[in-house]
Amino acid sequence: MLAPHFELPLVFFDQEKFRCNLASSKSPVSIFKDALAAASGYFDTRFLEGASIRSLVNDRALFIDCILHYAWHRHQWIDSCGLIAVGGYGRAELHPHSDIDLLILFEEDEVESQADNIESFIMFLWDIGLEIGHSVRTIEQCTALAEEDITIVTNMMECRTVAGPNQLANELKKAVSEDKIWPAKAFFEAKLNEQTQRHKKNNFTEYNLEPNIKNAPGGLRDIQTITWVTKRIFGIESLSELEGRDFLNARELSVLTGGQEFLWKVRYGLHLLAGRAEERLLFNYQTELAEMFGYSNSEKRLAVEQFMHWYYRAVLSLRELNEVLLQYLSETILHKDETRNIVAINERFQLNDYFIEVTHAKVFEESPSALLEIFVLMGNDPKIEGVRAATIRLIREARDLIDDDFRNTPLNIQLFQTLLRSPFDLFAVLTRMTRYGILGRYLPEFGRITGQMQHDLFHIYTVDAHTLLVIKFIHEFSSQASQNKFPVAGYIYRHLRRPDLLIIAGLYHDIGKGRGGDHSVLGAKDAEEFCQHHGLSRRDSNLVIWLVENHLKMSTVSQKEDITDPDVIRNFALEMGDQEHLDYLYALTVADMNATNPSIWNNWRASLMRQLYMETKRQLRRGLENTVDRQDIIDETQQQALFKLADKRITEEQARRVWADINDDYFVRETHLDIAWQTAAVVEANYPDVVVSFSTTSSYHEEGATQIFVRTVGRKNVFARAASTIDHLNLNIQEARIYNSNSDINVDHYYVLDQSGNAIENGSNQLARIEKALLKELVVTTDDSTSIQRRTPRQLKAFRSPTQTSIHNDLISGQTLLEVISPDRPGLLARIGQIFIDLGIQLNSARISTLGERVEDVFLICDLDSQPLSDPALCDQLQLEIRKQLDKQNQAQDAKALG
Repeated sequence: MLAPHFELPLVFFDQEKFRCNLASSKSPVSIFKDALAAASGYFDTRFLEGASIRSLVNDRALFIDCILHYAWHRHQWIDSCGLIAVGGYGRAELHPHSDIDLLILFEEDEVESQADNIESFIMFLWDIGLEIGHSVRTIEQCTALAEEDITIVTNMMECRTVAGPNQLANELKKAVSEDKIWPAKAFFEAKLNEQTQRHKKNNFTEYNLEPNIKNAPGGLRDIQTITWVTKRIFGIESLSELEGRDFLNARELSVLTGGQEFLWKVRYGLHLLAGRAEERLLFNYQTELAEMFGYSNSEKRLAVEQFMHWYYRAVLSLRELNEVLLQYLSETILHKDETRNIVAINERFQLNDYFIEVTHAKVFEESPSALLEIFVLMGNDPKIEGVRAATIRLIREARDLIDDDFRNTPLNIQLFQTLLRSPFDLFAVLTRMTRYGILGRYLPEFGRITGQMQHDLFHIYTVDAHTLLVIKFIHEFSSQASQNKFPVAGYIYRHLRRPDLLIIAGLYHDIGKGRGGDHSVLGAKDAEEFCQHHGLSRRDSNLVIWLVENHLKMSTVSQKEDITDPDVIRNFALEMGDQEHLDYLYALTVADMNATNPSIWNNWRASLMRQLYMETKRQLRRGLENTVDRQDIIDETQQQALFKLADKRITEEQARRVWADINDDYFVRETHLDIAWQTAAVVEANYPDVVVSFSTTSSYHEEGATQIFVRTVGRKNVFARAASTIDHLNLNIQEARIYNSNSDINVDHYYVLDQSGNAIENGSNQLARIEKALLKELVVTTDDSTSIQRRTPRQLKAFRSPTQTSIHNDLISGQTLLEVISPDRPGLLARIGQIFIDLGIQLNSARISTLGERVEDVFLICDLDSQPLSDPALCDQLQLEIRKQLDKQNQAQDAKALG
């Protein structure tokens, strides 16, 4: 017997044809599958053509209602049983791969009599390919479970009938209503706690690199949370019923509905691309969605960056509204009868249980400067925990008062200067200003970077979030905790002439991003205008401008240049000019690196920065005109090393025999402590042709990385083979120093970190494994290096930019400097080392910088006669070969991973 006709209209679905096919076919599964496939194709085409996303998700749910209706009526059910939609499906919202949450509901416990029907029905739904979640319960069982679980009661609040008698869903709604279980206050507190836990799992930020569009702050769950609690408190079916009341105005309702439709659109496209219920906006999907939604690359920004800019701005607005509305509910409804402690601050503001609020509703209208004053008060009183919801709403409604006249008012200029000198948690104050739309209006240049991201793994925050984190770290330098984590930066900060100048530089250092051109130069221009507008002296303005324009200089020199070279230090000191510029730049650089990516600031990079700072400070004290004689350094280092070796009963004759064929650079670049233990390792080795040892000194290197010392005699391709072996051991080379000789002796130093960015503990089993692996690889006589076996991590596969190279002769070192920028892949260094061997090029040192998904490596090289490369054809061939082989390697590894 055919099921009764599905009553609701479906323009795109021919029910009569479907019913006829069912009546004549012996294979109903294929009929249902064909209908589902055709409908999916229809919906997807509508989506790609730009149809209303709200109609799409509602029509998809309606179509599934129809399919379930016919599947349900293939069985004979008792009258007291029904098929109920719950959860998102209960709200009539379905995305391509959303779960279809079903409840087979019985009025009484008659489940056993329908067991065969239930099993057959569920199996049939699985057979036709529906992604369902189901439960079978009585109304009494549902109520009992809902009393214990906030998630269950939330799902049942949104139930509706798909098939069977309507009164079952109505009875269930009554059974789980606010006057029966989970009263409004308890429900609100439980949902608030649920949201807090969800936000915690997403690091309390809407700005994750690969955000979860459903569960992250500002995501779909935040919108649903507002809907759930308002339904529970006000007994309504739709938020639109609240428009015009005190709780929700028309503008806020527009933000909610517009934000929901935007996220629905993103979610629909994400499901379409992933082919499954994917809620994470992974890198590869970001790029594809940007193309799907019509974004295109421009000279200033990639399409994906433009798309994600809008995404972050949308979720920022939704998070702000979620915070305001939930706080408003808590204050005005759930806790309205509680006694409050009111403390006056001034005629405009007061404290209400440690939350600041206006004294009357027209404060901002009558005194627009109060839009800045409220944040100044918060920055100067640590007892203020936040802003009352009603006042947040007034701030949002009044923020359009911030225009050019507002910015030019002397009182407002003074208030903002006072704000930047706030002693208490300036980061939190500026974060609130950003969220409430105040900071981006007072500083329009900051407003342009709000929600702006860079499509890479290095910059893991949007530009505005990163900027505020820089200020957070700067403020932390003054704390007691900084004594251990940032000892040098902490000392410097506490002795700065004007710490607020560092705050201004931090605020402007990246503000030029996203406009095309050099962001440091663009930011310096904005900083200059800010300083002039806010009345800074010429001296202070010049310092801020210089800091913004040079904020990348110190990290670049520390990571890419040989900071053991006295000439490098002298040139850097010349650029600093004096101790004040060095101090400010060091503090800004430390804050910038820490705020860029937590993995960037490790002990190794900290040690490089500290060494550069200390050596430059010494050079400034000596005077920029005074240089250190190279031979004096060599003689002094050797003498100090000999004193240390004497303690180990190693004679000067033995030491000088080891040193006989080593390049003088070794004694300039290495400390006497390192030279002493390395020399001892060679003298004491049982097999001196291949020596592998590890640092046991307290030199600055060991604080940040493990030093691997390798000395070989008569071995070829040492760098390529060692680099490949180290890569196999899941270690990352940070720096390599290669000392060649004319007698077939190679001395190599590798500074390595583990996958967590830490040095390897002395005496650990891992050191023994490293030594064994390197000896095994280097003792054999074959020239073949070990093959690459490590898989490319998922995130790296989303970035396939071509390899870039540059080459020039360095006048300071008398060598050729080669820079390689390439996507990070396993075995990269080994591949480059092999190219050097093939082209007869000698490697002298390498500085390795891994910046998210890419590496920026600098190699100092020369020909086999230790001369800079002078043949243009060879230089071109070297660069071409590196680009060709690395890009080919990247493509092959990605294809293997995808296969």
